[in-house]
Amino acid sequence: MANVLIVDDSPTELYRLKAILEKNGHSVITAENGADGVAICRQEKPDAVLMDIVMPGLNGFQATRQLSKDSETHQIPVIIITTKDQETDKVWGLRQGARDYLTKPIDEKVLLNTLTKVTSLIPV
Repeated sequence: MANVLIVDDSPTELYRLKAILEKNGHSVITAENGADGVAICRQEKPDAVLMDIVMPGLNGFQATRQLSKDSETHQIPVIIITTKDQETDKVWGLRQGARDYLTKPIDEKVLLNTLTKVTSLIPV
């Protein structure tokens, strides 16, 4: 199973996403803002990152761009999970380097299928 970093400033969302992943055998690391998420990702090298967009300081778009441009983390897939459901937001998120873009409230099956899809694309 995957080691997943969840970056979200909402304790409720962190709890919910962590519960879904752990129930399905994944291990979870969390960060409460974009800057911490980038630092933890560089240190821990998770198999995937679930990234919120609307956070104080470094937002999810900026954090995703940093991770996708960094030679140490560019291969780690980022899945954006956000309430921002406009097509322009999705396009922008994917242009920042996200591998997929999901909107809240997240469906458990969609989350797990997306996680499986993006982690199976990682070159060995």
